Amino acid sequence: MPRSATLSRSVALFRAFLREQSDPDFFYGTLAEDSVAQLAAFTPLRGATILDVGGGPGYFADAFRAEGAIYVGMEPDAGELTARGTAEPGTVRGSGEALPVRTASVDVCYSSNVLEHVRSPWTMAAEMVRVTRPGGTVFLSFTPWYSPHGGHETGPWHYLGGMRARRRYRARTGREPKNRFGESLFAVSVGGALRWARNCPDVDVVARFPRYHPWWACWVVAVPGLREIVSWNLVVVMRRR
Repeated sequence: MPRSATLSRSVALFRAFLREQSDPDFFYGTLAEDSVAQLAAFTPLRGATILDVGGGPGYFADAFRAEGAIYVGMEPDAGELTARGTAEPGTVRGSGEALPVRTASVDVCYSSNVLEHVRSPWTMAAEMVRVTRPGGTVFLSFTPWYSPHGGHETGPWHYLGGMRARRRYRARTGREPKNRFGESLFAVSVGGALRWARNCPDVDVVARFPRYHPWWACWVVAVPGLREIVSWNLVVVMRRR
């Protein structure tokens, strides 16, 4: 885990996180800059072709291009593609579980906070590996189900069950949550992700750590049970064989 991941950085990210709903441009802009710095610790970005799986309206595009990367976004939801008015140039519509991209064609395959929204998460992870060239980097980040934010806007009631949390949100607000358990939100675990990565024959695991924590807290990922709750967000970095 990069030593640049300090406690002050964690505090700044947490403050930005509090503004996710009220000021998404600020939150995602802050997260994008941090993510680019995090990824750059593992692979050069200048001149690299990066596929951002689930890139939405392109919040990360400017940050990656500022580092000299060739950015390609992929988003399945037409509404998300145009959430900021118009679709980001260079963004395509497609499913993470069946990427419309040639095998071994990108230098970096990146995904941030998407895996928990996919019905078949390991199919998507395998697709990310498939499209990455040998020697390239796969950067996969997601929110574990048992983390405090695992239920997204239905939390912390997700600890009592995803469907119960969804029903409670509907009863309280009169509408369905954006992230609907069983449809657009699923229970993905840290342990499941680490087992999949270890058993994938096409990658070497380079790093796995809690995304928003300071570097000295990365040990939590090694503790079964505890890691599911306190990781908040897991990063797995892999090198394509």
